[in-house]
Amino acid sequence: MKSVFENDFFSTNRTLHCGGRLIDLQTPRVMGILNVTPDSFFEGSRYSSLDQVQAQAGVMLEAGATFLDIGGYSTRPGAADITVAEEVERVVPAIRAILTAFPGALISVDTFRSEVAAEAVAAGAHLINDVSGGTLDPAMFDTVARLQIPYVLMHMRGTPQTMATQTNYTDLLKEVLDFLHPALHALRQRGVKDVIIDPGFGFAKTPAQNFELLQHFEHFRVLGCPMLAGLSRKSMIWRTLEQRPEDALNGTTVLNTIALVKGAGILRVHDVREAVEAVKLVMLTTRSSAQKSVV
Repeated sequence: MKSVFENDFFSTNRTLHCGGRLIDLQTPRVMGILNVTPDSFFEGSRYSSLDQVQAQAGVMLEAGATFLDIGGYSTRPGAADITVAEEVERVVPAIRAILTAFPGALISVDTFRSEVAAEAVAAGAHLINDVSGGTLDPAMFDTVARLQIPYVLMHMRGTPQTMATQTNYTDLLKEVLDFLHPALHALRQRGVKDVIIDPGFGFAKTPAQNFELLQHFEHFRVLGCPMLAGLSRKSMIWRTLEQRPEDALNGTTVLNTIALVKGAGILRVHDVREAVEAVKLVMLTTRSSAQKSVV
């Protein structure tokens, strides 16, 4: 039996040009979350000093992270807005600190602002992770095209301050695809070659809608791009299980496993070691099943 991501029906790109390297996503990769914010929803992902950032970067890289995602703007529902200058002041020193200690690290910057993205890339970042899919900054797509680096295209409605009120869908899967497809086309027209698709778990979706998206996650392969799953410690887990974010690691691993079986090429997580273990076990299982079906 083939796993979903080995199905020949869709032709999905499984490589990524990043930091002068070709990253093979046939084996899914892990992106570690490093927030340099004081108010991210999960307290365990907040790092307030450059020494802490360097130390945690080392832990994540040692555990098997391929990418480190640096965020200086909290996108939890209802988070406070900050200026571009403040966001730059948070992320750029963190990027430089990590690359000083780990020159080979691949850095993603988690921002929806083109100015922040440009400053981060100038400081050494290799990838832009935009939670707004280009909707909150009309200059973002042109900036990505100019910088010629990979871009995570994510679905969201509204802003981090208003997205919780933007959950009225008639056909969730269709509407998310209808958002992503023209945005992807716009990026391709600008010459952006490496695009990663993220349906935006937790962004302008209710818990039930998040589970519906995960149930149909494999359908996003129709866009022909690698897929990123950002499920780590999200409220769809801890609210459903009546927990706190601090208790949601087991639930995260369960949902990451489902995302892998459905074709995720990148897992964005707070807990790298556990995600790497999930990748290894899922790959061994699916490859073993595929080999038996051939025999």
